This record gives sequence, structure tokens and C-alpha cells, in this order.
Amino acid sequence: MLDFAIFAVTFLLALVGAVLYLYPASRQAAGIPGITPTEEKDGNLPDIVNSGSLHEFLVNLHERYGPVVSFWFGRRLVVSLGSVDVLKQHINPNKTSDPFETMLKSLLRYQSDSGNVSENLMRKKMYENGVTNSLRSNFALLLKLSEELLDKWLSYPESQHVPLCQHMLGFAMKSVTQMVMGSTFEDEQEVIRFQKNHGTVWSEIGKGFLDGSLDKSTTRKKQYEDALMQLESILKKIIKERKGRNFSEHIFIDSLVQGDLNDQQILEDSMIFSLASCIITAKLCTWAVCFLTTYEEVQRKLYEEIDQVFGKGPVTPENIEELRYCRQVLCETVRTARLTPVSARLQDIEGKIDKFIIPRETLVLYALGVVLQDPSTWPSPYKFDPERFDDESVMKTFSLLGFSGTQECPELRFAYMVTSVLLSVLVRRLHLLSVEGQVIETKYELVTSSKEEAWITVSKRY
Repeated sequence: MLDFAIFAVTFLLALVGAVLYLYPASRQAAGIPGITPTEEKDGNLPDIVNSGSLHEFLVNLHERYGPVVSFWFGRRLVVSLGSVDVLKQHINPNKTSDPFETMLKSLLRYQSDSGNVSENLMRKKMYENGVTNSLRSNFALLLKLSEELLDKWLSYPESQHVPLCQHMLGFAMKSVTQMVMGSTFEDEQEVIRFQKNHGTVWSEIGKGFLDGSLDKSTTRKKQYEDALMQLESILKKIIKERKGRNFSEHIFIDSLVQGDLNDQQILEDSMIFSLASCIITAKLCTWAVCFLTTYEEVQRKLYEEIDQVFGKGPVTPENIEELRYCRQVLCETVRTARLTPVSARLQDIEGKIDKFIIPRETLVLYALGVVLQDPSTWPSPYKFDPERFDDESVMKTFSLLGFSGTQECPELRFAYMVTSVLLSVLVRRLHLLSVEGQVIETKYELVTSSKEEAWITVSKRY
């Protein structure tokens, strides 16, 4: 699964806290350039908070000290890597493990072992098959939900402002819940209930653990625990129903149930995939539409490709795979939005980056948001230019960062397909237009989003 970023006292920092709790403190900076602790107890946490987000803190740190930098979380050294060259050098003996899964399990306080290399490879393959089979089996459903949203937008007068974030979240929730967990979520009330619980859990795992504020608030803690319990309860019910039975439609959970996993692993993996897929899909859809409304020439080229591939025929899985420019638009969306600005891995053995030694049990951050805007890797990095991915070397770099190819996480692969279908349906019939004067500010959280609602308007092509 994906490597993700977080906002100040949020998800990744909570992971750091969990890691630091497990390993003894060290003040040895190994000669790596960076800043000294601001406070004895908290290290550079105040600096991160003052920067506004971990991503923005790392941007400033790498600008000052270069591609390999260090800072302090409490009494513990943290190393951040901020260029493609140093990322290529980083030896990660646990590269088959999933850092996002590790983070989520830590914050959800799940205890199952992540497994050895062979087990991780087996589970990675299981995830890939689960995504492929659920998308193939439920393509008609995905198309139906996309067309329902199209019909809704077609009914609007051209002057009506459409709340994009709200609509994309609703679409993602409907799509993901049914394709991952099945027909229970054909009932809209079940989707609404899931969305409410999802929102409660997702917001609390990104805050409150590090500073203890969740434990200090009886009301918040109870709301979080109740929401998590309700999500687990529905998943346990679905898992029980799907075991040992054959259904006409294959959902993602079926692949886990049919695999060599125990009940707790199935519960944890289905929880993590459903939590992450909903938000990743929603934000990818949102940012893709935002960029299309801003860059009219990109939208025109995408429409021409859609028209050339589909003509007057139906949208099919085979034709979706032919949408090369559409995939480039989504890759550039991930890059420009910095959808996942930071990832984290624990250095299990001593390693070396350039001339610097990375001590064993150091937490190493991949400053992906910094790398994705590095002009030495991406010419005109702030320009939205899908055609940069015509270059095979650019795609290779993108894959290295985990956003494409064999390193692509299952949730992002799932989101790419869902967003491709939605854009094919919408752009085929509608001009997507920006609202004049609107400025969309970015909020760097676990998944990057807009600070406020993003509004668009639409007009009919025919």
C-alpha cells in the first residue's frame, strides 16, 4: 500500500512515536547535516508544528541542508531523504513489507505479525489479484455509479456550483464499499453509516495518539472506539458470510478469505484496504477534476482520446486500458498534488547513503513531496504537464517512488481504475469548468486534500 504523509501531530509522527517507544534512544547523528533539538523532550516537534505540516518542515529542511538531512523526534534521530539519487541508494532489507500497512496497524493497535519476506510477497500477490478480480467482476457496477453521477451533473443548470470534494467522497464511498465489501452497501443508509464511522476513525488515527489528547478526552475516545468497533463488526459479518461460499460477483474481501490468512489477518487487511481505498480514490478523483478545470488544453486532449478510443460505443475494461493519456493525467495529478508527500521505513541494518552512515534502527523518511517537486528530476516541476510521462525514464522514476509499475500499491491501482472510468464518463459528456476567482489551498495530511470545498461548474458537450 501506499507511503503517506501527515499533518504536524498526525499519522506519520504517531508512527514515529510508536517506533521510538519500541527502540532505545540515541543521540548519535552520524555526521548527517540537519538541526539540533529545539526541546530536550520533544526534539524538533515544535519546529514541525510551526511549519504547518511535516511536508512543509521537510521542504525547508532539505532546502537548507541538501538531499540527506537529520532532525530529532524526542531523543531519537530521524533521517530524511529528499532526492531520487539518494533514494536509489537506500538499502531497505524489508522492501517487500508495506510501510502504510505497518503505520495503520500500529495506529489501529493491531498486533498480527507482518510476516517474513516470502509471506509478504504472498500477501502482495493476493492484494494484486484481489484488486484485479474485484475491478473486473464489478466493472458494470462502477460504470453504473459513474453514470449516476453524470446524470446528476447533467441535471444542473450551467451556473450551478458543484461541491466537488463532497461529490467525489460520496462517489468513492459508494464504489469502494460495494467493490470491496459487497452488496450490503447497495443500501445507501449502510454507505452513510460507513462514511460516518470511516470519518471518525480516519481523523483520529491522524491525531491524538502522539500528544495523548485522545486518551485525555473521554468523549472523543469513546466515539473513536465505537466507530472502530462498528467498522470491525460489519467486516466480521461480511467475512463470515463470504467464507466457504461462491458468489456471482467477486469482491476484494473474497481474495483474502480464499487466501492462507487467519481470521485476524483477514479483518486487519480488509479494514486497512477499505479505509485507505476510500480516501485515496476520493482525493485522486477530486484533484484530477480540479486540474482538468484549470488546464483546458489537457481536458481537450483527454476528451479527444476518449472520443477516439470509445467513439459512440460503450466504456469497457479493455478500452479503459487503451487510455494512455488519461493515465498520464492521473500520474501528473499524483505528482503535482503531492498526493502522498512522505513515507517511512525503519533501517533494520546499518546502511550508507553517499558518505553518511545510517545507523541500525533509525527511522528513515522518504520526503516524496520534496522529490516530486525537484527541478533536477522534473523540469518545470510546478507545471501540470501530463506529457512529461511520454519519457520512459520519467515513468521509471515514478515507479521507483511507488506510484506506478511493479511498486504501485494496491489502493492506488484501485483508485487509478475507478478514476479512469469516472473521467471517461464525465469528460465524454461534459465540459468541466473552474469557478472564477477560486483559490484552492492545499492541506498536507495523510492524503493531501484541499483546505476548503472545491467548487466547479459543468456544461453539456451534447
